[in-house]
Amino acid sequence: MTARLAKLFTDHPASVDETYFGHMAFAFWFASRLFMAAGAALVHAFLPFLFETAASSIVRGLAERTHKRSPLAP
Repeated sequence: MTARLAKLFTDHPASVDETYFGHMAFAFWFASRLFMAAGAALVHAFLPFLFETAASSIVRGLAERTHKRSPLAP
């Protein structure tokens, strides 16, 4: 039972060649970038002359980075 539970936490990180804690660190970093993109988009919604391309640039960069690192990517 313990081995099956541990497998739930380690299978996906292993599939992208990371440890559990390495994957956690990357996920926290990724989430912080998404929060930055969301903040830029929110400010842009009210003040369209600010952050005109910030959110899309961040999202594009995240997509490129995750595509390059994942052996599961097509």
